Amino acid sequence: MTKTPFSVTRRSYLAGAGAAATAGLAGCLGGGGNGDELTVAYMPIFPDLQYFVMEQEGYFSEIDATIDGREFTDGPAIIQAYGGGELDIAMFGIVPAMIVIDRGLPAKVTAANIEEPMGIMAHEDLQAMWDEHGSDAFGVWEEETGQKFRFGTFPQGSVPDVLLRYWLSDVVGVDPETAVDITEIGGANAVFQAIVNGEIDGTSIMEPVPTRVADTDSPVSMFRTAAEIMPGQPAAVTLMSDEVRNSELGTQFLEQHVRATEFIENNTDATADIVEEGIGMSSDLATKALQGPLSNFVTDPGEVENGTEIFSSFAHENGQIDKELSLDQIFDYGVYENR
Repeated sequence: MTKTPFSVTRRSYLAGAGAAATAGLAGCLGGGGNGDELTVAYMPIFPDLQYFVMEQEGYFSEIDATIDGREFTDGPAIIQAYGGGELDIAMFGIVPAMIVIDRGLPAKVTAANIEEPMGIMAHEDLQAMWDEHGSDAFGVWEEETGQKFRFGTFPQGSVPDVLLRYWLSDVVGVDPETAVDITEIGGANAVFQAIVNGEIDGTSIMEPVPTRVADTDSPVSMFRTAAEIMPGQPAAVTLMSDEVRNSELGTQFLEQHVRATEFIENNTDATADIVEEGIGMSSDLATKALQGPLSNFVTDPGEVENGTEIFSSFAHENGQIDKELSLDQIFDYGVYENR
């Protein structure tokens, strides 16, 4: 596997955030009894859609605790909050979740939110070159345009970034550091703007970006889906502190998570309205996204085992986590299975 040097500054920051409060995470529940408060971190992204359904449909009222939802813009900020003992549950990317676990914080993944939600998007000219030249298309692109193919995606270590680098190095067989240019972009809307403004030639991204781009005249379109690259690819998951996952509140939360997943599957129009209110995508485009190949919402953590093993190995080899984590170290299947 080709080594890709992730940011030392980012890694040092994450290590410090985790080490500063390994003993945290104990104060939110006040003992884990009924009538307590659960602090839940989430991001306004498609793979966290279950959170918005649970909130909008009143499912949180079925949990014997007050839900204090806290919105974050990125995984590192959630890691820092977890390390500071501020959170009980976090709905965020599998890689940041593994970083929390790798730092020795008492938590495990109890549910997936979605599987195979990412796609590699590329300029139509590269796609045409690929038909003739395969992976050599990147070199042909550089020869014809005078510059390397420009990918732009979330910061190094994020799920879209890891999937992109895995595809390039392990599937395509090129060095991500030399064959292409990869630019860090913060946020899905910024990725969308970079595409439509012609600032990048491709991306690794989840909904709603592909559907939004398809609604423009951009020459960038879907090239490969995660299902083609990595069956069972994980993205956002639900991480619970040990105190929560070993309590009745953890079981109750997952019961409502399952309800939300089923709601998404069976109520496309109503879910599209929730997407519009919670994530900011018009309901018409949200309906298209929900009916597309990247909207594979799940709760069962077993659905993303295969991809999680690959991500753990890749994250370790690239220095994001100190040791390659096993599935048993990452997941607690019992909360889902025993609900």
